[in-house]
Amino acid sequence: MTNGKINKSALFTGSCFALITTAFTFSIRAGILPQLAARFNLTGEQLGFINLMFFLGFPVSMIIGGLVYHSFGPKRIMQVAFVTHTIGILMTIYSGGYVSLLASTLFIGFGNGCTEAACNPLIADAFAGRDMNKMLNRFHMWFPGGIVIGSLISKFMTDLHLGWQAQMWVTMAPTIMYAVLFYGKTFVVREEAATSSLSQNFAAMLSPLYIFLFICMAFTAITEFGPNQWVSVIMSNSGASPMLILALTTGLMAAGRFFAGPVVRLLGQTGVLLTSAVLATIGIYMFSTVTGPLAYVATVIFALGVCYFWPVMVGSVAQRVPESGALGMSIIGGIGMFSTAIFQPFIGSWIDSARAEKAAAGLTGGALELAAGQATLVNMITFPAILIVLFTILFFWQRKATFAPTAAAH
Repeated sequence: MTNGKINKSALFTGSCFALITTAFTFSIRAGILPQLAARFNLTGEQLGFINLMFFLGFPVSMIIGGLVYHSFGPKRIMQVAFVTHTIGILMTIYSGGYVSLLASTLFIGFGNGCTEAACNPLIADAFAGRDMNKMLNRFHMWFPGGIVIGSLISKFMTDLHLGWQAQMWVTMAPTIMYAVLFYGKTFVVREEAATSSLSQNFAAMLSPLYIFLFICMAFTAITEFGPNQWVSVIMSNSGASPMLILALTTGLMAAGRFFAGPVVRLLGQTGVLLTSAVLATIGIYMFSTVTGPLAYVATVIFALGVCYFWPVMVGSVAQRVPESGALGMSIIGGIGMFSTAIFQPFIGSWIDSARAEKAAAGLTGGALELAAGQATLVNMITFPAILIVLFTILFFWQRKATFAPTAAAH
């Protein structure tokens, strides 16, 4: 159980800086992709595989962390996070080419997954009741909030002709901050949580509802992270600033998550998810057709669409499949990132194919890049379109279950 000697404030603040590190590695790396492509003569598909390493390391360490949380402990998991973050950042700064970029990105992704695996249950164990929900929401705000800050830093540093090395050095600041805040602290681990049975968790995760949510999470994650991770490459010739688009998207996401409670109460979990899928589809379609200031309008619609996907999906698991426990939530988060990893090379190859097709049609320069990017976005519309179907099924499925006597008793 928790005790008075535990500095909850320091643990929470350290967790927030760790999540800001995750956000910086996402947004700043998105901002430097064009520089990396130019410096090392990388194709879109190669950039896709670099992005894949980011999203692959994340779920691997997140799932491992969920399995060993009570035996290995959150403090040691965060020590692993610090080491892998530092190695990944330094390897990127001193990278000599494609292979070292693959390795450095894998280390960074691994550190990010450790952060999620350790900090979510840490905060849940440190606080109770409404305070727990409030603090978890405030914690998760720092992913989009950190992306806003990182995106603006990347834009201003790029405008000042500062290279990717200088920008990656910035990501060391929150990394060092969370290490300092965690140093010497006693971490919270509830004894009753440690006794929960992994076999019970796995049994709950074999239920039809969990498996359905598992599939939905794969598509919600790529709908959110696909356009965001490739914004610099796809939107660089749209007449709008790619990093401002990313900053606006994540800024709206942070604000939306702050006010998530009233929205979920009004529409319900499945209502929020279905509405989000529709808005995300409209937003990505607009991205594929508009240029200039209208791209910012598309950004607002897209941001409102993807804003609630991640927290509401995790909340759905916690509420509708509670027997899956913390492991169930870790697996859901892991499949989200794993799905995002799988699709990265496909998105990169879509860009390469579209570029070749548009070049054969006579387009060159900025017009070629814009046409290729918009053609790629047309393909991305498939992700939220599938979600509209899935969440419609979930809406009626859960509505039926709500009115079933057995479900009410359960």
